[in-house]
Amino acid sequence: MKILGIDTSCDETAAAVVADGREILSNVVASQIDVHQEYGGIVPELASRKHIEAINYIVRRSLAEADVTFQDLEAIAVTNRPGLIGALLVGVAAAKSLAYCHNLPLLSINHIEGHIYANVMVHDMLPFPHICLTVSGGHTLLVEVHEGWQYKVLGSTQDDAAGEVYDKVAKYLGLGFPGGKIIDDLAQKGDPLRIKFPRPMRDSGDYQFSFSGIKTSVRYFVEKAQRAGVLIKNGQKDVENTNPDMVTIEDIAASFQAAVVDILVYKSLHAAKSTGASAITLTGGVAANSELRASLKTAAAEVGAEVYYPPMSLCTDNGAMIAGIAYQKYQQGLRDGLSLNAAANGSIVDV
Repeated sequence: MKILGIDTSCDETAAAVVADGREILSNVVASQIDVHQEYGGIVPELASRKHIEAINYIVRRSLAEADVTFQDLEAIAVTNRPGLIGALLVGVAAAKSLAYCHNLPLLSINHIEGHIYANVMVHDMLPFPHICLTVSGGHTLLVEVHEGWQYKVLGSTQDDAAGEVYDKVAKYLGLGFPGGKIIDDLAQKGDPLRIKFPRPMRDSGDYQFSFSGIKTSVRYFVEKAQRAGVLIKNGQKDVENTNPDMVTIEDIAASFQAAVVDILVYKSLHAAKSTGASAITLTGGVAANSELRASLKTAAAEVGAEVYYPPMSLCTDNGAMIAGIAYQKYQQGLRDGLSLNAAANGSIVDV
């Protein structure tokens, strides 16, 4: 059973064809990074326009790479929530048009649910229930995932998402956009213990997150270091300078990342131990972070839990995860009409 999955929830135009919920026949993504880099973040209006330009081509290419036609498809699935409303509307309009023209069932998919499902596409016999940590530029939440794709949201961010903070910190440091990989790479060369950035809500006793305080702390630290003349941007300290307050961009990146990862790992392990789950899945764009992957795996091993994460191609936004979970929803009887609309917000417990 082949399903076409479309995702335009943020700044990537994505379409994929997946067979039987797991076999990825094609997975095509058009990035908009070059468009948004000069602004240091996603510009919603520009994202919507680029989706309009790319959507038809990306759908055609996904079908061509999968070597299928619309007559070979059983359904069309599309992300309709949550995300940038203008961007979502492009994907929803395209999916509705295609479903109508080719007389195919239409299925609406929650973007976060797609991320949660991504690990199932590459890992056999993933145990249920398990804890899923979804971390991206727009979302940070812990979910207890049960068989039948039933969810219990344990906690989420109260302000900024972790990936969003990575982008903003990179902007403060003049490193460019997107900030996730840039900071991750720089952190490998810095001292994670050099600066003690705060860990908001780490010990709150619940599963809620807060990252705006870390972002603000980094900004104040950078401004103070610049005024004091102790910030070295090229990462090379003068061997004749004995000032103990000298700090490099690499040290800031490493210390910032250590704070974020510490919170994410601590909360995830707390959730696994409290629920008795034997597995933790990691997904979303920030799941590509090398320090988060390594730290979570090490910490989980100490309590006898397994950690699963998808390949890079399924961490960032993509159509394959949408088509994958749509297969499960199709079996459960989900169908949507042509009155389907997009929504900027949407909880997975309502699916």
